[in-house]
Amino acid sequence: MRDYIPIDKENLPEQFEIDLANETFILEFNYNQTYDFFTVDLYDSNMNPIILGEKLVLNIPLWSDSADIRLPAPSLVPMDEAGKEKRITYDNFGETVFLYIDDTPPEGEEDVE
Repeated sequence: MRDYIPIDKENLPEQFEIDLANETFILEFNYNQTYDFFTVDLYDSNMNPIILGEKLVLNIPLWSDSADIRLPAPSLVPMDEAGKEKRITYDNFGETVFLYIDDTPPEGEEDVE
């Protein structure tokens, strides 16, 4: 089962620290009310910007088009695990769409003890 990052869309912009793969990052989430989409800013633990204004797109890992070596190790993917949503909206974000930490191995590649 994947863990997800709880985001309080009622209190945006929201900024918090998160530990991913033994590194601390700072995430700041924003909402564009005019066009109904969410963005995230990624900072290192010293508030140095890594990537700003990344749009959350359903089923697309954040920062997937960047090769910056400072990016977090596990992928962060906004998903609707039921597969019913077509896009992320204010109404479905935090209800059926969540930002998951995709640190589970692909099917068939689970650790074998």
